[in-house]
Amino acid sequence: MTVDSVSIAGREIQPGERARVDIPLPNLYTTTPVYMPVHVVRGRKPGPRLFVTASIHGDEINGVEIIRRMLLQKALSRLRGTLLAVPVVNVYGYVRQSRYLPDRRDLNRSFPGSDKGSLAARLATTLISEVVEGSTHGIDLHTGAIHRENLPQIRVTLNAGEDMPALAKAFETPVILDAEIRPGSLRAEAAARGIPILLYEGGEALRFDEFAVRAGLRGILGVMRHIGMIRSTAPRRAIGHEPLVARSSVWVRAHQSGILLSLTPLGAHVNKGDTLGIITDPFRPVDDPVLSPVSGIVIGRTNLPLITEGEALYHLACFGKPETAAALLEEYRDALDPDDEEETVII
Repeated sequence: MTVDSVSIAGREIQPGERARVDIPLPNLYTTTPVYMPVHVVRGRKPGPRLFVTASIHGDEINGVEIIRRMLLQKALSRLRGTLLAVPVVNVYGYVRQSRYLPDRRDLNRSFPGSDKGSLAARLATTLISEVVEGSTHGIDLHTGAIHRENLPQIRVTLNAGEDMPALAKAFETPVILDAEIRPGSLRAEAAARGIPILLYEGGEALRFDEFAVRAGLRGILGVMRHIGMIRSTAPRRAIGHEPLVARSSVWVRAHQSGILLSLTPLGAHVNKGDTLGIITDPFRPVDDPVLSPVSGIVIGRTNLPLITEGEALYHLACFGKPETAAALLEEYRDALDPDDEEETVII
C-alpha cells in the first residue's frame, strides 16, 4: 500500500477515484448478509481526510439524507484530500427503525469496541479500524430521540484542541453547545486519537426535517471549505453574527404527569419565569404551568403531549445575551431559504 492509498475492507482507492465499498458485518440469524456501505471520494490533490457518519442510532435518519445530498455536490469534483461518508452506521437498527442494536445496546456507548465482544462492540471496532483510523477530521450526524426534536446545533468540547472553536464556528449553526464528552461515544474515541470531531444535532428521530437537513449540509460544506477540501464556487448568504457558544444547558422536567399543552416553539427566546407550557389532563380542572428556570434559547423539546412526572420537556441553552441568540436564529433561518440555498436540487 502506497502512502497516497486509502484501503477499506481490503479495497484500495487511489487519488482521483470515487467508489462505494461495502464493509461486511455479522450476518442476520436468517443467514442474510449485512454490509456497512462507505462512499469514498478521493481528490487528485492531497489534503485532509474527513469522515462523515450518520445513523449511529438507527432511527436517526436526517443524516442519511444530508449525506445523500452532500454526495451530489459538484464541488466534490475538485476535492482535495479524501472524503469518507457512511450514511448508515447502525444498519441493524436502521432496518428495524430502532435506536439500538438487536440486543438493545447503544452503539454510541460501545466505542472503541472489540472484535471479540458484543455485536455493538464488533460494529464499533469495525467503524474505527476501517473509517476513523487515519482520518484527520470527523463529523457525526445525529437527531433528537423519538418524539423529541432538536434545534440545529453543534456539540463539541471547545478546549479539546486549539482548532476546535474555529472548526465548530465553520459549521455555522446558530448555537454551539460546549458539551462534555460521554464515555464510549464515537466522539470520545475520536478525541482519544487526536482527531477533531464535531457532533451535529438537528431534527427528530424517524422524521425528515428539511430545515435540519439543509443546516447539516451547509455545515459540512462550511467545514470542508475551512479545512481546505473544497473551494467556494457560488455566493453564499452570510449570517450576520458568529455562532453563539452556550457554556451550559438545562432540561426542564415535568413536575407531574398529564397532558402537555406546549406554548413554546423550538428556537424561542425565553426569560426566567416564563410559561413554557401547561400540564393538564381530562380528570381534573386545574392547569399547572411549566416555568422556565433560566433565561435562554429552546434547543430541544418533546413533541409528545402525553407525559410522565420527571420526563424531559424542554432543553434550554444558556447565553449571556439570549435575545442576541434569538435574532441570530432568525437570520440563520433566512439564510437557509430554499430559493437561496446552494445545494443540489433534490432528485
